[in-house]
Amino acid sequence: MRVIVVGAGEVGSNIAASLDDDHNVVVIDTDPDRIDAITYAYDVLAIQGDGTSIETLREAGIADADLVIASTDVDETNIVICGAAKAVGEPFTIARVKKTNLLRTWEQSRGAFGIDFMVCTDLQTAETIVRIAGLPGAHDVETFAGDLVQMAEFEIESDSPIAGETVSEADRFESLTFAALLRDDDIVIPQGDTVIEAGDAVVVIGSRESVRAFAGSLTPEPTLEDANEIVIVGGTEMGYQTARLFEAEGLEPRLVERDPRRARELAEQLPGTMVLQSDATDIDFLVREHVDESDIVVAALESDEKNLLVSLLAKRIGVERTIALVESGEYVDLFETVGVDVGVNPRLVTSEEITRFTREQRTENVAMLESDRAEVLEIEVDAESVLFERRIQDAMADLPDGVVVGAIGRAGTLITPRGETVVEGGDHVVIFVETAVIDAVTSAV
Repeated sequence: MRVIVVGAGEVGSNIAASLDDDHNVVVIDTDPDRIDAITYAYDVLAIQGDGTSIETLREAGIADADLVIASTDVDETNIVICGAAKAVGEPFTIARVKKTNLLRTWEQSRGAFGIDFMVCTDLQTAETIVRIAGLPGAHDVETFAGDLVQMAEFEIESDSPIAGETVSEADRFESLTFAALLRDDDIVIPQGDTVIEAGDAVVVIGSRESVRAFAGSLTPEPTLEDANEIVIVGGTEMGYQTARLFEAEGLEPRLVERDPRRARELAEQLPGTMVLQSDATDIDFLVREHVDESDIVVAALESDEKNLLVSLLAKRIGVERTIALVESGEYVDLFETVGVDVGVNPRLVTSEEITRFTREQRTENVAMLESDRAEVLEIEVDAESVLFERRIQDAMADLPDGVVVGAIGRAGTLITPRGETVVEGGDHVVIFVETAVIDAVTSAV
């Protein structure tokens, strides 16, 4: 497939990195430094030029393009790029936007602007925050098989109750599969006698109840249902969307916004949220408003520095859990190292959603882990699948290493897979797959 990516920033670069192994990728950007960087980093054709220009698109081979992804930092530019691409070719177009109102406009008139699929950074990031907030200790959460199956990733600290245990000892839950251990740069496919080490990231797949019970065994932090106090700091669009989604979950968060006009707007738009007009970097305010008693604080301010400061202040006064927006992807590990529980990078969330959409043409649903080192796929089994009407242990012999069957959804019922389990036609099978073997697996299952 020929893919043209316009915009070589963090989003475009991540998309190019995810697609360059399997597709003919062309990247366009106006910045010569970005073009040089991406040329040396990935197996792509990089062109310096304006993606809204018909001439530049023709140079990139728009006539033969199957997919155009507009991923610049300017919403209007991305819309124009998709329209220009449709004017001179017939590619499938994907536009990244920040403004939620543009997404709503497009949803009400599918195909408008020449856009076939639109990803909204603010909304996508807010949804990610709420999913993570709903599962204590989790760094990544996705659902599959019509919400029947949940996948989650947990970092194992040195004081974790399962650090030093074998997988068999740690597996005390009825409908749970230990799919993988992410250990430094390695992916360990666990056996019963595999020892879980401090510093490992454990990927589990199973029923919501079992995943939640596993999360509860790792940390005393409350689940979203048990959270009495949620505080969102920052009335940015992402802060607003996060509050709105918490309201949709039946919760009543508090939102702190410094600007009086913005605070009034938010109070009118969020009937279930208490909006406080103040500076959340003022520790006296945090103590006076009993923010120290909060279960979760979400830092959604306009700068990484302020989000880090608010998160560390919140931890210092006793907040159970902090989630911070991190605009610079390279700072996520730093945030989490110095004490922020979870850092969420909107650009990485967006690039993963766009890449996920390109993969879903072959699967029912996809979740990417550890910057695309591994994926969790949902496959509907048919007669062409290597799994069809076979025991899992027999079918695995025809699949490469690096694959784990995590769960099976069958007619609305969850089946925890074992070696003797026979997969039937129509089953929705959730599989952990190392990215290196993704093509071999998707072609077989």
